[in-house]
Amino acid sequence: MIDYLKYFDRETFLFEEVHDRFHRDHSLGAFDFFSIIIWKANRAKSIMADKLLTEKRASACDLNARCRVLTRSLYAAPNHRERLRILIEDWDFRLPMASAILAVCYPKDFALYDYRVRDQIKGFPKLNSKGDFEVLWKGYEKYIANVCKLAPQQKTLRDKDRYLYGKSNAVQLRKDIQQKFEKLAPNK
Repeated sequence: MIDYLKYFDRETFLFEEVHDRFHRDHSLGAFDFFSIIIWKANRAKSIMADKLLTEKRASACDLNARCRVLTRSLYAAPNHRERLRILIEDWDFRLPMASAILAVCYPKDFALYDYRVRDQIKGFPKLNSKGDFEVLWKGYEKYIANVCKLAPQQKTLRDKDRYLYGKSNAVQLRKDIQQKFEKLAPNK
């Protein structure tokens, strides 16, 4: 029987249950994989399903099997650079989604690439998933270094990531309150 209270707190579910299952089974099925996708960007779930089902290099024909093939390759990859490369180049994921998947599977080594956190790093350029993977990888390494530098040092990488995300939300709310939500309100 599933304890749905665990699923209610999606982040705890992902970073405990799904993370542990990935390392125990060396792969993830569709339910766990799409729990990550929905957590990062619910609107992307059908796009991601289509991407997985139309990938020509994967021999499996159903979504659960495709998720297993993909995540098994992540587990078997020799290093973190290769894990990100697999998602970006082999499966055509963009950096924000690829980093979310890898952050759940390897939270000590990957941070979510998110515009709200990136904006906390003054002057940090947008990283484009299309183009030269080496440039993307080096940029992502700099992104993680900046996340580590800007958040309290005693925190884990995951908590540093969350700290900057929370800071972004708080700064935005203060700005909205100061502007009396003028840009957000419908025309009077």
